[in-house]
This record gives sequence, C-alpha cells and structure tokens, in this order.
Amino acid sequence: MIKIYLSVALLFIISSISYAQQMPTPYEISGGTHTATYAEAIDYYKALTGKYPVIKMEEAGQTDAIYPLHVVYYSRDTDFNVNGWKQKNKIVLLINNGIHPGEPDGIDACMMLLRDAAAGKIKIPRNVVLAVIPIYNIGGALNRNSYSRANQNGPEAYGFRGNGQNLDLNRDFIKADARESRSFAELFHKLDPDIFIDNHVSDGADYQHIITLLATQHNKLGGATGRLMDSTIVPLVYESMKHRGYDLVPYVNDFATTPDHGWTAFYDPPRFSSGYAVLFQTMAFVPETHMLKPYRQRVQATYALMQSFIQIAARNADAITAARTSDRKALEQAKRLTLQWTADTTRYRMIPFKGYEAGYRASAVSGKPRLYYDHDKPFTKQVPFYDHFVPSSSVTVPSAYLLPQGWKDVADRLRMNDVVLAPLEHDVTIYVTAYHIDKYETVPRPYEKHYLHRNITVTPEKQTIKFLRGDYIIATSQPAKRYIVETLEPTAPDGFFAWNFFDAILQQKEYFSDYVFEDEAERLLQKDPTLRKKLQEKMQSDTTLRNNGAAQLDFIYRSSPYMEPGYMRYPVFRVEE
Repeated sequence: MIKIYLSVALLFIISSISYAQQMPTPYEISGGTHTATYAEAIDYYKALTGKYPVIKMEEAGQTDAIYPLHVVYYSRDTDFNVNGWKQKNKIVLLINNGIHPGEPDGIDACMMLLRDAAAGKIKIPRNVVLAVIPIYNIGGALNRNSYSRANQNGPEAYGFRGNGQNLDLNRDFIKADARESRSFAELFHKLDPDIFIDNHVSDGADYQHIITLLATQHNKLGGATGRLMDSTIVPLVYESMKHRGYDLVPYVNDFATTPDHGWTAFYDPPRFSSGYAVLFQTMAFVPETHMLKPYRQRVQATYALMQSFIQIAARNADAITAARTSDRKALEQAKRLTLQWTADTTRYRMIPFKGYEAGYRASAVSGKPRLYYDHDKPFTKQVPFYDHFVPSSSVTVPSAYLLPQGWKDVADRLRMNDVVLAPLEHDVTIYVTAYHIDKYETVPRPYEKHYLHRNITVTPEKQTIKFLRGDYIIATSQPAKRYIVETLEPTAPDGFFAWNFFDAILQQKEYFSDYVFEDEAERLLQKDPTLRKKLQEKMQSDTTLRNNGAAQLDFIYRSSPYMEPGYMRYPVFRVEE
C-alpha cells in the first residue's frame, strides 16, 4: 500500500515538474500535501521575477512581523506603470492570500497561476493585470502548526489565524490596528482595483460542494456596479466554474442549523475586506473552499476560480469600467447615504444545493445528541437564498465634517484612505451640527482589541463652536465620500465611534465641590428663572430628586454654564449646506 502511495505521489511530482517547466511549487513537489511557507513563497516569486519579464514583485509596506508585505504583479505587456494602467483601459484584479494563514489554498493556487501565466500555459488577456499578495498575514504564517484549525482536512502544516498582534486581520480594515491594514490601504488606493478577491477556507456545515463564493452584498455595493455584479459577473462565474467541473454555490452562511432549508447571504460591513472594498466602488469576492475536502481539490478549485474571474473580467472590461465610472459620478451628487442594511426576508431566489442528510445520534463523548452528516445520503435540492437587503438606517451627507486636530488616530486613518484633510488657517467660529451621544451599548467582552459600541442613539443640535487653527475640515466632495460618511457618522455600525476612537468624551472631566457650589447654585437659581422652573417641575415628577439635595445640586450643575460642553458631545461636527 505504501509503495502505491509513493508511486502516485511520484507521478504527480513528475507531471508537475513537466508542465511547470522545471519550476514546481513546494505544493506540487509534495504531491499536494504541503503549503508553501512564507520564505518558500517569497523565494519562489523572486525566482519567477528573475525568469519572466511579465512578473514583478515589490515590497508594499510594513507588517506586524519583521518581514515586509509583498505584492506580485503580472502584466502581459511587461508594463508595471501602475498609474498608467487605467489610462490604457486595463482591468486590475487584486488577489489577497493568507489573511488567515490556516486557510492557505490561495497561496499555492496563485503561485501556480502566475507561473503558468508567465510560462504561457494559460493565457491572460492583455487588458487584465494581476496584483497578487502572496501572504498577507505574515506573523500568522510564521506561527506554523497542524492543529489550529481542528476540523480541516490538510495540508500537513499551516499558519495561525492571528497576526503578530494576535489580531484577526479580516476584522481590521476600518480600525487599522495592524501595520498590514495600513499597508493594504496604501496599496489598495494605489491600484484602485476593479475586482478584489480574498481567498479563504470555510468551516461550518458539511455538503458536497468543494468551493463556495461570497459576493459582497450587491444592494450595498449598489448602483450600476452592484447591478452588473449581480446580474452579469456572478452568473458568468457560476457558468464558467460549471464548465470547469465545479458546482459553485453561495457561501453557506448557516452555523446555527443545517443549510438544507436555505440561508441568508452574509452581510459584510466594512470591517471585512469585501465590505471595505465596496466603499470605493470595487466588486469584491471571498471564495471559500470547504475545509473537509482534500487539500489538493481545494487548491485546484481556487486555481479554477481565479481563471474564471480573469477571463470574465477581460470580456466585460468595458462594462466594468463604465459601471464604476457611472457610480462615482452618482456618488458625487449623492445627498443621502445608507449606514446599515437589513435582509429582506420577503425576497429570495431558489438555488441548487448539494448537501448530505443530517441527523442526530448519541455522542461517544458526552452521551448527548450530536449532529452528523450522512455521506451515504447525498441530495440535490432547491433551497431559498435570501440575498436582497434594504436600508435600515441612513443619513444626509453634510458638505463637510470638522475634526479637532487632537484626534490624531482618526486623522491618520482618514489620510491612509486618501481622504484630504484641510487644516484651518486661523481660529474661527463656525455654525455646525453637533451630536450628543444619548445612549449606547458596549459588548461585554473584548473584540479584536476593542469593546465595540452598538445600538447608538444621538441627538443633533445646531451650535456655534470655536475651532482652532490646525483643526481639520473634511469636505465630502471627494472620491472617498462613502468612506468618510461611514466612518465619521457616530451611529454607523463600523464607524470610528463604534470602534472606541472617541471614548474619551464618554468620561466627564470636571465636577464641583458640594459645600462651595451650594452658594453658586443659589445664585444661579436667582439669576435664571427658567432653570428654577425646570428644577421645580423635575422635582414634582421625581421624588428621588425632591428628597436628595446632592442630586438637586447635580441637576443645577448639569444645566449651568459650568457643565463641560464636550462631555458626551461627539467631537466630529457637521457643516451643513
């Protein structure tokens, strides 16, 4: 039996070396059981760059590991002038691999893809250029093991989900705590990709499909680009993969039950890579191979999907460019933008799903009922897929926001996303809309180094506020308009307030001494009949206040000029048209 396995592996290696023109990848050399280490991947791309003029690798910024982020370009014209690609009507595909290094399928698939394209084994149309990140999460890739994904069927060793800060980088695109995220933002805006692909491996339910596809929520992408993606690009990808021998299905977003009754499409806010890309009118996709399938099958399926995207992008280049151009012009005129979306449970489409019958039996560990999928009972059936979303909250777009200069972490993240911040040249008083934070909830446990706020309610109020020289005015009439609104509005679920960047305003800094303030409180009531009446009316309805002298002093203080205006006042101000 061992001899048979060795013979099969040897044949695989020989055939790989033959078609790879003597440049097999570590994955191929292993017979499909080994995924390239970080060092192996970078060394391999260096060798490709040295051999083929259509390949170029360069550093693309820092990471939380000691090693830099790299990007590998393929351009059939040997033209690596990134700034000129759009002028030449090139379609740019940005492909990310190893954001979760324990899901390495794309790492090995892209090494073979770029080599085969360079060697002429596959043909990439001249109007398409590729930008491939070999391994995004380098710190996680260096933390190599064979146990971090307990349910995964190979490869023999792989990386860990957390990066050098133990961050999940696919939750970091807005808050940008990691150097990887900051380097990615710079690269993303440099390339302005038409299509972004982030290769993953899924867990969850068991089913027959080798690979699934998460397309960013098409209503949220919106406009001509959203319609083109949903009505043309995605169906063509499914058709192409069918011809290549793969029954593609939408990402199986069902973890609480079995998926044989259908599921709702995954909602990807901008903390995720695909949700982030949408803010800049980029079609975004997250392929998810199935963890229980053999590693070789998963890599081959990822390779096939990349081929499908390349060919479809080439054939639809003009339509993609026209749609993005149209949406960017529409965004310039947009007076209102959506902050959050909710699935419309009345609308769905039926899709073919190939699953396995599920059942329950006694657990050998606990004796309690446990879920299992019976591979002897496969089925194919039509199931509902709920992929239509509607706005659940929206906001009018101001002409500008004002950000006091002290909030440097926010200013830095805006700049790294190509937002123009214009510092005020003089101290000036401006009539603005200020938000008061009324209520918010905070998650009880840390989430990716933060305690996220949610269910935020605010009250807007017109105020005249003095701003200082150096404070920033941020016009919304710039290409990053959607990013600006979705990060600076306090009720945005992935905004900077939700991610704790402004938590200092939630703590009161000044107060009073009771025995000193007694006399001042008396003077305030004498001078201000309105305040006195307000206190009396409040005491009539609130017995606790009526019987508590300290509470009455607190009430007067909070209604007086002494109460600090910045407490619970959101420090980003709207300049209305």
